[in-house]
Amino acid sequence: MELIKIQSFSFLFTILILSSSSLPHRHRHNRRHHRRNSQLIPTIFHPPFIPSNVNGEWVLLHESIGVSAMHMQLLYNNKVIIFDRTDFGASNLSLPQGKCRFDDEVLDVDCSAHSVLYDILSNTYRPLMVQTDVWCSSGALNSDGTLIQTGGYHTGDRKIRLFSPCDGDCDWTELPQNLTVQRWYASDHILPDGRVIIVGGRKAFSYEFFPKTMDENGGGFQLPFLVETTDPIEENNLYPFLYILPNGNLYIFSNQRSIELDYVNHNVLREFPMIPGEKRSYPATGSSVMLPLRLRQGQEPVVEVMICGGAWGGAYVKALEGEFWRGSSSCGRMRITDPDPKWVMEEMPLGRVMPDMLLLPTGNVLILNGAANGAAGWENAIDPVLNPVLYRPDEPDPRRRFTVLTPTKIARMYHSSAILLPDGRILVGGSNPHATYNFTGVKYPTELSLEAFSPPYLATQYAHLRPLNQAIDVGQVISYDQQFSITFTLPFPQPDAEFMVSMIPPSFTTHSFGMNQRLLFLEIVRVERFFMFGYRVIVFAPPTRNVAPPGYYMVFVVHQGVPSHSVWVKIQ
Repeated sequence: MELIKIQSFSFLFTILILSSSSLPHRHRHNRRHHRRNSQLIPTIFHPPFIPSNVNGEWVLLHESIGVSAMHMQLLYNNKVIIFDRTDFGASNLSLPQGKCRFDDEVLDVDCSAHSVLYDILSNTYRPLMVQTDVWCSSGALNSDGTLIQTGGYHTGDRKIRLFSPCDGDCDWTELPQNLTVQRWYASDHILPDGRVIIVGGRKAFSYEFFPKTMDENGGGFQLPFLVETTDPIEENNLYPFLYILPNGNLYIFSNQRSIELDYVNHNVLREFPMIPGEKRSYPATGSSVMLPLRLRQGQEPVVEVMICGGAWGGAYVKALEGEFWRGSSSCGRMRITDPDPKWVMEEMPLGRVMPDMLLLPTGNVLILNGAANGAAGWENAIDPVLNPVLYRPDEPDPRRRFTVLTPTKIARMYHSSAILLPDGRILVGGSNPHATYNFTGVKYPTELSLEAFSPPYLATQYAHLRPLNQAIDVGQVISYDQQFSITFTLPFPQPDAEFMVSMIPPSFTTHSFGMNQRLLFLEIVRVERFFMFGYRVIVFAPPTRNVAPPGYYMVFVVHQGVPSHSVWVKIQ
């Protein structure tokens, strides 16, 4: 990663050396002025702080938002679209007066909301109206920040819906045109040319595009790989993991196998080794991220995929019979840009099925939600895993990469979700392992609550390291390979400041996968200190659309393992 130090010889005070445990990661001040036998070092005075939980903190935002958060999408106006499904009856939130859905599969008249728009800044929400069933659907933001939301169930399985960010009373729009086939449990990804590719789904062994291409036939483009990765009865190939590669091709993982697809010429270019151990795709659900891309001028970034959790083949069938097999505790990492890629396996401290994996602004990975035993599906899992786990991919000692964090009190089982927020917190909601909303007489009631998890870097004792008042000199819009600067302040002068700049698009999260999730560490040209508390970091924007598909991104400045509040930019 791009780590830049600023050395200052202007020291204000001298205090006792701070314990290394007060730093959130291995990034430390450069103590080149420290004398071996001295008990004192010149540094900056920090006032007393209020102790905070360095293993993360949970805050309940709402006991109920009226719907269960099966799907989440962050928008660039700091609002979050949350939605569930429509075919189970009324939710616990009413639509505005006069709005109703008619001739629903369950209700003749349904005047309840199955979607909400959550405002992060005010911690409020308002009901939204979806027209058709969005159950187990998929989505991606286009280059203008509009959510392209695809598929679902029954009346919604071929539908295309739009939601554009606004500050007024905007709502869902459903297009008259349809997908080529039903897309239930499919995955979406924005492409370098701004289109969205939709891959797979139940009995949908193909892919298609929105907007459609001129050569697209009635059933999309066939992908035999999805047939080959389908297990009898269980499937274990739904919600495939997708990543756009720096060469413009698409990485697709399903079940235990993965390929590189040239979706322009419709050719599979290569197949990668099979991941050892358990199945990883729905309903033997694991999760995945593409680890951070570290950008350098004139160099192709190394691409490494990480997959954690899942279940053994047969776990889904056994769960239907009331026998719950232990979820996977393994993670695999594979550098797909290596000449001979191989999976390198590691063991998590807590095994789980249905985990969520999120990239943090620091480049670390947060693993949360899910169950210790069973598989995805209704009533198919037991023993919620309440503790998030932090994974540090750059830690050289594998034994120290995983850290177990503070547990939540709320079980987040099947149909839960989590996303990264612009302030560095994690928004967590959902969990409904039942065919309908069920709040009594069950072990794991339907969850309508919404909570936020603050990772360790947001602990109060690190507040003195947090960059503040971040601004970008060129405004909100940047161009590829452009140099631009980010100005910010630190609460106290730092003699040996160390910075990184990370750039993250908002992901669409459902069923344990954050679609379109990626993290770019930008190349830093130089760092300038222009007054006691002020800094300017000059960076290169991502070089191509393949590295960073067009659209909105959160830009974070990370100082010694502590990120700023992000600033939104649009790259085009």
